[in-house]
This record gives sequence, structure tokens and C-alpha cells, in this order.
Amino acid sequence: MSLSRLKAVVFDWAGTVVDFGSLAPMGAFVDAFAAFDVAISIDEARVPMGMAKRPHVAALLAMPRIAAEWERVHGHAPGEGDIDAVYEVFVPKNIAVAADYADLIPGAAETAAALRAQGLKIGSTTGYTREIMARITPIAAAQGFVADAMACTGDVPDGRPTPFLIWKVLTELQVYPPSAVVKVDDTEVGIAEGLNGGAWTVGVAVTGNVFGLSKADTEALSPAEFAARRAAAADKLTAAGAHYVIDGVADLLPVLAAINGRLARGEMP
Repeated sequence: MSLSRLKAVVFDWAGTVVDFGSLAPMGAFVDAFAAFDVAISIDEARVPMGMAKRPHVAALLAMPRIAAEWERVHGHAPGEGDIDAVYEVFVPKNIAVAADYADLIPGAAETAAALRAQGLKIGSTTGYTREIMARITPIAAAQGFVADAMACTGDVPDGRPTPFLIWKVLTELQVYPPSAVVKVDDTEVGIAEGLNGGAWTVGVAVTGNVFGLSKADTEALSPAEFAARRAAAADKLTAAGAHYVIDGVADLLPVLAAINGRLARGEMP
């Protein structure tokens, strides 16, 4: 297998290379809102996943049901000060649990090693802050996954779905054009980031946020339940514009070979 036309693969973190099911932020969001006597569900918390976390809080507070509940409890519609207040409670909660959800997703280390053997560079972007990533990267490195460059929330003027995070990573990697790059992500805004940046995009369905279950809970599903949930996740990522959708990073290499072939034929993302 030759990947000679490709120069780099840029991975998301939670739900893509670590944290099967993208579970770490969910409890933190639920707990943060509970501190203000507003109940939100895990499913609601997942909807804006992939965004920087303050915009994520803002998006949750803009949801009609949550906004109405906030107004019922607090006597006013949520504003900028409320977004800041919830975010300030959320961040330490997310930092506290980040290391507990830093196990590599099956296939991440092996895929990274295969990419390096082909001479490709490995980049990463994330909606997490550097403070949160400082808890995750050493654990991931000990298990065999290290990125050559990483861009986090706060490193650029705006996060996903803008391309600024991926552009920062490509600049650090000294890689161009973006058509020689593949963005791998489990969220719809992460796919949009890759598309807006001019890269090929691969959606991660089963291990990520859209599917939204732990490895154990995923394995406990009946074949029919798994197939239905998998199809729904794949449909969402395809609708977001993903060029390809895979179950998890363990399935990435054949897709990269297909993209390499398309580039060889002169096709662009």
C-alpha cells in the first residue's frame, strides 16, 4: 500500500483517538448545568460536540428547551454572563475527568505507526484547551500515539467549524497543499473544519460522539441495535460532508489508500 500522494493526517482527539464514545465532556456538562439547578440530558449535551467549550455552552443555552428552563429557574433568559458562569464551572470538572478517559481507541497506535512508516506527518486539532490536553497527551503517548503538531481551543481566533485550527497545524507541520491532507473526526463540526480547510475528510462513526456509547456498551448491543445506531451515525457524518465514514481509526488505512488513488487520478477534495 502506497500513500505517496498524501503528506499528513490530522486527527481529532476525544472519540477519534482517545475516549471511546467521547464520554469525558458529557458528565462535566450535565454536572455544570446542575450546579445552576438546570437539568440537561447527555443527548442534549452531545449536540454541539466538537466546538470549543465556551461556544458549546452558548449553543446549549441557546437550545429552546434549555433556555426556557434557565429562564424558569433564574427569572431571565440566559445571557453572556450566564455563559461565562457555566463555562467557569465546566472547565475544572472537565479537567478533573480528562485523564480518566485518555485510553487509546483500538487501532490508534497501530495506525499512527503505519502512517509514520509511510513518511506521513501526524497532526491533531481539538475543542479542548491546552490545560485539558496536558492531562491527556502523556497518557496517549505512553500507549503509542503522539502527534507532531497540535492546535487547541484558544490557539486561534475561532474554533470549529472554521479552518483556523487545521491551518495552524499544517503551518507547524510545514505541509501543503491541504488537498494532500486528510482530517479524521467524529463530529459534524470537525468534518466542517476539514472541508473548510480544503482537506479530505473521514468521519468516525462507531467510536465517536454521534454513536455515543462506551466500548462495553457498544459490544453489548444486539446486532440489530448496533446496525441501526451505526447507520444513523454514518448518515449524520455523511450529511455533514464527510468523503468517507469508518467505524474507527483501526479502519483508516484502506480509506487513505483510496484517497491516494483519487489524488493520483487528479481528483481533489
